Amino acid sequence: MMRRLTGLLLTLAWLAASAAPPASAAAGTPPGDLDDVMALLAKRQHGRVEFVEQQFLAILDHPLESSGEMRYDAPDRLEKRTLLPKKETLLLSAGVLTEERAGHTRVIDLHRYPQILPFVESIRATLAGDRAALERVFHVDFFGSLQRWSLTLIPLDRELLRTVKQVQIDGSTDQLSKVEIRQADGDRSLMTLRTPATP
Repeated sequence: MMRRLTGLLLTLAWLAASAAPPASAAAGTPPGDLDDVMALLAKRQHGRVEFVEQQFLAILDHPLESSGEMRYDAPDRLEKRTLLPKKETLLLSAGVLTEERAGHTRVIDLHRYPQILPFVESIRATLAGDRAALERVFHVDFFGSLQRWSLTLIPLDRELLRTVKQVQIDGSTDQLSKVEIRQADGDRSLMTLRTPATP
């Protein structure tokens, strides 16, 4: 559950930047840093992206692939809707995770999992542009400029680190492009995101 929840939270936390108004830099200003990216997040109240996710598992010769869409509504409603190969919905709202798959629904109150809740709260705070909350849970490395950046997150909590080794997020200005989650057991997932085409 932790790996799936991690992917949902991190990806949706950063999708807030994907549909924000285009970033503009005045002449002579610094090229941009993590604070600039967080500022974009703080402005976004809604977001929607399409995704293709590949899971690379040691026990399989080929990656598992799924696709669908994700939505975010401030302050804390995050939804991942998988359409292919099988329909599945993960919804996080007010600290409650609801999973719908194959006609079955499972509800998990994350307040009952004290080892997960601080992580959830830090990601929720990220949506508000709260860098300090993110850095309470992860060691954060930011590379590049606002035009092309990469963010590496390494969990500070030993329990979380036993599951998630590293998260890398790539983007350009206000557009998120990739989220890669590397697990401690060597498995990894790669999610590629794009803004839906206008009908």
